Parts: sequence; C-alpha cells; structure tokens
Amino acid sequence: MPRPMWFVNLIKKGFPHRFFFSKFTKVPLIGRILDYMMFHEDDIIYLPKDTAIKVNQPIERHGDMILPSVVVDHFIDEANYLWVMDWCICRSSSKCDSYPTNFGCLFLGEAAIDIDPRLGRQVTRQEAHEHVKKCREAGLVHLIGRNKLDTVWLKVGPSKKLLTICNCCECCCLWRILPHVSQKISNKVTKLPGVSVQVGEECLLCGICTEGICFVNAVSLGENRAEISDLCRGCGRCVEVCPQGAISLTIKDPESILSSINKIESLVDIT
Repeated sequence: MPRPMWFVNLIKKGFPHRFFFSKFTKVPLIGRILDYMMFHEDDIIYLPKDTAIKVNQPIERHGDMILPSVVVDHFIDEANYLWVMDWCICRSSSKCDSYPTNFGCLFLGEAAIDIDPRLGRQVTRQEAHEHVKKCREAGLVHLIGRNKLDTVWLKVGPSKKLLTICNCCECCCLWRILPHVSQKISNKVTKLPGVSVQVGEECLLCGICTEGICFVNAVSLGENRAEISDLCRGCGRCVEVCPQGAISLTIKDPESILSSINKIESLVDIT
C-alpha cells in the first residue's frame, strides 16, 4: 500500500530544511541510525553532461564515441518495468523557477510497480528515452544508482529491485546536502570513475563557475585560477558555464563507462 498523500506533502514542506536535518548525520548513534534507515547500501553516480565533453577530446571505443548518457540508455533498454514521475519533488518543493518541475525521476525495475499512480505513470521504452532526452536538453544532470531513500518515501521495495535515475538541477537537488552530511553517507554518491575536471591557464578568475553552479560547492577561486576540490562529482556544469573555455572535463579510461554499467547491474536487478 503506497504512502498517503499527506505524507508526501509533509516531505515537500520539510524539503527546504534538508540542510539543517543533514547535520544530524554527523552525530554519533543518530548518524548511524539515519544512515541505516535512509542510505543503507546506497551507490549513486553523477553522470557528466554529454555536452561538457569537448569535441576534440572524445571518448572512443572501437572508433565509436561513447558518451555518459549511454549508461542511462542501457538500463532503459534492459528494464522490464519503467515508471516516470510527473513532477520532480526537489524542484517542486523548492518552487524552482530555472528548470521544468514536471521532469521527474525515472524509476526502473519490479519495485516500481507499487508506486502510487497519483505520482506518475508507467511508460514504454520509447517514452522513457524521450523523457531523459528532454531532461538533458533542459540542462538537467543525471544521477543513477541504488537509492534507499526512494524506497522509503515511496514505500516500495525491495531496494535491489529499484533503479533510480534522477534528473537534477544545481539549485534544488537533494544531494546539495553532500557537503553537510557525514563522510560515510557522502561517499555513497560519487563521480563516474575516470572523470577528471581541470582548470587551464585561460582562467581569468571571473567567478562565474562559483556562483551557484556546482552541486557540491567544489569550485572556488584560488590565487591564479579557479580551483576544483575533491568534493567534485564531475557533473560538468562548470565546464559549460565558463566563458573562457578554461575548464575541461575528460574521461581517462573509456572502459569506465562500461565498468559503471556492470557495477550498477550488480547492485540492482531490473530485468
């Protein structure tokens, strides 16, 4: 039986206070309880925006370009059940005015069958592909992986049967809490293996990349150029906004995209 709508509305009202509540994850015992209740066995990957990878630095395999969006497309093609939310709980709760609020998460797998039909609908593979394409065109960033929090608030399960594909904006994303939560929880949300974000000599210290662009506040101004900290999840937002083209995103090993697919397949069974 799905959660009652009053519970969903309560989450929406509490969402703006997520930064305050996230600090409790650092409190001994309370933090361990919260980790188990909401983040146990989570493994979520930020996928770099395809458009953030420079044309003169392609990711190639056997002569074909492989972009990060391939990860999402692969699981859409493999899933036996596809379900799209009609709205994004993060943007809706934050009253986002920069990105569409109707581009919600895509859930894949058997557990999605039990999601409250008032929140969205089952879709075909073609509709799912069209949905994520529209999300990318709107400038949203994909997160993909096993996310226990979704099984909790949606009251579905088991978590091994639900794959979450979020379409996130830098202003409202839940995971903006990463700099504020415990290290154990923060480590469960990672960048795609092999992703490297570098700032070149072209940087003029204009500061645009530091103005609410990064999901995790990983960009700051150094003495000679902008600096990218270890908090970086490799989404590529800073690459796109730099007016000088001074920031570059590369993927050192093309196999990392395929290895990420294998890793996710070991975490979630959607077939």
